Amino acid sequence: MPKIVDHDRRREEIALVACKVIATYGFEQATMARIAQAAGFTTGMVAHYFDSKQDIILAALRLILHRMERRVTRSAPVAGSELLDVLSVALPIDRQRRAECAFWVAFWGQVSTDQRLKRLNTSVHREYLRLYERCVLDHWPEARHWSPNVRRWALQSLTAFINGITASAVSSPADWPASEQVRQLRVQLELVRAWAQKAR
Repeated sequence: MPKIVDHDRRREEIALVACKVIATYGFEQATMARIAQAAGFTTGMVAHYFDSKQDIILAALRLILHRMERRVTRSAPVAGSELLDVLSVALPIDRQRRAECAFWVAFWGQVSTDQRLKRLNTSVHREYLRLYERCVLDHWPEARHWSPNVRRWALQSLTAFINGITASAVSSPADWPASEQVRQLRVQLELVRAWAQKAR
């Protein structure tokens, strides 16, 4: 009897391997052949699921976003939990997240020269803003009374800060252990909340 293949799972597996390969070698060196080898497949097998490396990148970005949503959903809203607990899962504080964040940093390096990736980055950025907004509203009830501009500025500030820590921790991991990332995020959350309360 022929083996039943879960095609969605295989696509996800290839996308996950691509994250690690790109994080390790960079975009230029992360060829379809190298991704296939790392996944334990032939190049033809990978080409069966993805037409190009850009398609793999798109799948990897979606995979990371879905994983982030699952982490946030598990973390919020739980009685007694804080926004810090929830947003900390966005930081490169463990091995899996470091690999995903290293992929993000490599991706950002390509955005300025590729219009398709630039559009994709804009779309994914909006998804993260939407996700963070949900977290803020779940844990800071007063945010529902902020003006639209104040809420938008607060979310943009938090997103830019998380992106900054991500880039710093990936490029200088010894200077940014998990404890320091979380400590700095706590400070930023306190500053943003205090500012928004005054500006609302």
